[in-house]
Amino acid sequence: MNSFKFPRVAMAVLACVASVLVVGCGGMMPAAEKSNLLTFTTQMRGGNEVPPVTTSANGQVDAVLNTDTNLLRWKLSYMNLSGPARAGHFHGPAAIGANAGVALPFPGLMGSPMEGSATLTAAQAADLVAGRWYANIHTAANPGGEIRGQMTLRR
Repeated sequence: MNSFKFPRVAMAVLACVASVLVVGCGGMMPAAEKSNLLTFTTQMRGGNEVPPVTTSANGQVDAVLNTDTNLLRWKLSYMNLSGPARAGHFHGPAAIGANAGVALPFPGLMGSPMEGSATLTAAQAADLVAGRWYANIHTAANPGGEIRGQMTLRR
């Protein structure tokens, strides 16, 4: 092999390997960067309300908390409500089976699906991590909440 062609071939191979590494691993974060992200989820049902509500409605909330900044990001969806959603909130602090005041309202229109984010206080973040927050959706027929679910930390 002549010395002129080898460097071009070698450079092409290295460029190809580098592009695979960058594209293939670009979405991955080192473990140290991921350790500050906690994920939460819940399934919202009428039977989780206190007192329970008879409804065919259901919903889901998935959320990520950055523990360095206390930024909470969430995605929420629901279906089969008795009427239009009038409001929705994260409530807390409360254990399963207990009610609490609004800790964080869902801003804007209550369409499904929806996304949102907010920076939590240290106390709010601690309550969320400890499992003392729940999400619920309110309707005219169920002003106290039609569907509810306790936010749980995914392990």
